[in-house]
Amino acid sequence: MLSIIVAVSENNVIGKDNDLIWKLPRDMRHFKETTTGHYIIMGRKTFESNGRPLPNRTNVIITRDKNYTAEGCVVVHSLEDAINEAKNDSEGFIIGGGEIYKKSMSLIDRIYLTKIHHEFEGDTFFPEINIEDWTEVDRRDFEPDEKNKYAFTILTLDRKR
Repeated sequence: MLSIIVAVSENNVIGKDNDLIWKLPRDMRHFKETTTGHYIIMGRKTFESNGRPLPNRTNVIITRDKNYTAEGCVVVHSLEDAINEAKNDSEGFIIGGGEIYKKSMSLIDRIYLTKIHHEFEGDTFFPEINIEDWTEVDRRDFEPDEKNKYAFTILTLDRKR
């Protein structure tokens, strides 16, 4: 299975200046719990914004730069190569950025979508989801608290077959 995991604002922003805009520890815990032990596929800029390989996961980086290396990571040069690297994983995850999400939308089986109930200014957006193609299989709503400034909903969407 191939999945996307993403947090988006009400206006589909996912980042600005190659960084996250919000801090939601509860959502970050969800990300870690969901992806630990699996392959995570990302573009080079997403990897560099993390600053290091994410622990307890196989980090696969997509870049056009044939000379790019990243210690502790698998470096590939196409989305197809990245998916091939993760083919033996029970569930591989695409974790960004915007271009990788766009290219992979037609290839994935599931979306773990955190919808942040706030609009943000940003320069990177998640592609529109055609809701007709997806079935909501899980939904958890979270209110703001002392650690999480914004209300948000974590949805799991499976592709209709």
